[in-house]
Amino acid sequence: MMNRPVEFANGALADLRVLELGTLLAGPFCGQILGDMGADVIKIEPPNQGDPMRVWGRHDEAQGPSLWWPVVSRNKRSITLDLRRPEGQEVLKELVAKADFLLENFRPGTLEKWGLGYDTLSAINPRLIMIRVSGYGQTGPYAHRAGFGAIGEAMGGLRYVVGDPKTAPSRMGISIGDSLAATFACVGALSALHYREKTGRGQMVDSAIYEAVLNMMESLITEFDKTGFIRERTGAILPKIAPSNVYPTQDSLVLVAANQDTVFRRLCAAMGRAELAADPRYADHQARGRHQKELDDLIGEWTSTLPTRDVLALMDQHGVPAGLIYRAPDMLTDPQFAARQAIVTVQHPQYGDLKMQNVAPKLSETPGAIRSVAPGLGQHNDEVYLTLMKMQPPRYEELKQKQVI
Repeated sequence: MMNRPVEFANGALADLRVLELGTLLAGPFCGQILGDMGADVIKIEPPNQGDPMRVWGRHDEAQGPSLWWPVVSRNKRSITLDLRRPEGQEVLKELVAKADFLLENFRPGTLEKWGLGYDTLSAINPRLIMIRVSGYGQTGPYAHRAGFGAIGEAMGGLRYVVGDPKTAPSRMGISIGDSLAATFACVGALSALHYREKTGRGQMVDSAIYEAVLNMMESLITEFDKTGFIRERTGAILPKIAPSNVYPTQDSLVLVAANQDTVFRRLCAAMGRAELAADPRYADHQARGRHQKELDDLIGEWTSTLPTRDVLALMDQHGVPAGLIYRAPDMLTDPQFAARQAIVTVQHPQYGDLKMQNVAPKLSETPGAIRSVAPGLGQHNDEVYLTLMKMQPPRYEELKQKQVI
């Protein structure tokens, strides 16, 4: 890595400022991504209350704070400001003049109700990029509805296809709808930033949870449009994609994905069954799809005769994608995670050493990093209001006494 200009010491976005007004995950995860890449993210929270994510998720009963909060709040400064009050709205407008992005995930119309809509704020700062994340988007007949990630996952088509066909539609086990909407919002924000570099003008980025999920649904719409086919829940497999499944071993389970023709031939060689690659039932992708179950049974019979380590060694030797199904303890002891520092240890004010996932993706010239975690509520009030905004101390004290700050 070459020497970086000092302004990019914290990452590629280090010269940009984000005002994060959102709560929970759909907005704040976008802020986390921008902060991970170096942006100065100023999280604005209600006085004496803060983001509910501070107390959501699992806790260590002895030490207290949420174990989710340090991840989604990393690389952010926290200030308090009551946006429901006119004095707070005026302060935000002053901050907007010094910002590149404003990020929010309130119900559509909330900022407009407070006199803080895009038209108002862009008049103050024409370069402002407003990032808006919501359940249904800022327009349309559902825009006014409350929309959590789970609802967007169902509307976007994901919930129906996840799980076992014998049971009701399942959750993913994580808040994937919120995270996808936040990620698409980040892509939109950086696209808008490029446009601003060419024109000097900001714009609004409108990311809807259900549309973010919909955009991950591959050919679900086109298949129905032209063939009337509706995808159903299929458990551990994708129909007609074979072999790609979880197979039993003597001591565990292993995931093998050999559905490409050349890879399937290598799998057959690894199994000592090279003739299977020429068998008309398995000779090409379509044939294997038609005989998916019998092929999975055949492979499972073979893997069940071997310990997991031997199956994985044979797959590696023959160039067949295969691996374990990881849980947190597996990740913490795996050499690949260690070699790339995919999990790092950071310092937390209550927990001390705390392990969490590192920044992704990795940039060769301007890598991101975890610079801080878990800011206290209003921890950065003084430095933002007095130093950045140069607010006069008497006004600052008055706003604090009125609990606007």
